[in-house]
Amino acid sequence: MPTTSTGLPEAAVSLVPTAERAGVDVLLQLDQYLDVIIPRGGEALIRKIVETSRIPVIKHAKGVCHIYVDEAADLSMAQTVAFNAKCQRPATCNAMETLLVHERVAKQFFPSMLKQLQEAKVEVRGCDKTRAFSPLVKPATEEDWSTEYLDLVLSVKVVGSLDEAMQHIARYGSAHSDAIVTSNTIHAKRFLDEVDSACVYVNASTRFTDGFQFGLGAEIGISTDRLHARGPMALEELTTYKYIVHGTGQIRQS
Repeated sequence: MPTTSTGLPEAAVSLVPTAERAGVDVLLQLDQYLDVIIPRGGEALIRKIVETSRIPVIKHAKGVCHIYVDEAADLSMAQTVAFNAKCQRPATCNAMETLLVHERVAKQFFPSMLKQLQEAKVEVRGCDKTRAFSPLVKPATEEDWSTEYLDLVLSVKVVGSLDEAMQHIARYGSAHSDAIVTSNTIHAKRFLDEVDSACVYVNASTRFTDGFQFGLGAEIGISTDRLHARGPMALEELTTYKYIVHGTGQIRQS
């Protein structure tokens, strides 16, 4: 069989000879030829493919990623991590979209954090408690908490406890990437154990959720699905996994 300079068969990669959506609609019905669909694109496209496809789909779903600043956080580290997660590349699915801050540290944390965000031209939309710290913070709507902005826009909420933060993530998050900044090992462990996201972090930026950064080589996508099994299935095949990342304030530079 003919091969390219890479040593792979020429038929290893094929292109559908049309860019029309109608071609995608046909492709999604060819379950006798195709084993899996991995869509890349906007939320509306992915939703349409999931609803239309006769072939299993591994979803690269939206990233409504959170960083929770715990009452036991190093606030300088928290500001550095949060700013990196929002501003280093805001148009990526692993960028922070919602910042949660414990009420016991809000007074010390917000003045410097909000100033840095506003200097970077980030539009901040916050709860009433957040808005009390700056007249420039716009009121957040219910829709904001579940929105993937992919832009210099950020939702901010003050919470009363770790439990409230995790409940917010469970309700509004997309199970993509979420982080806690804390020096409390008990709080960190609870966050890692109880937040049901593909990647969970302690004291590090969500921007590290990336196949190349994880040492996996070229990335095909970031799946927020949970199961993938073939052949005989037992209990192990009905379990899932998540990436757990411990840091000491690491941020992504590139």
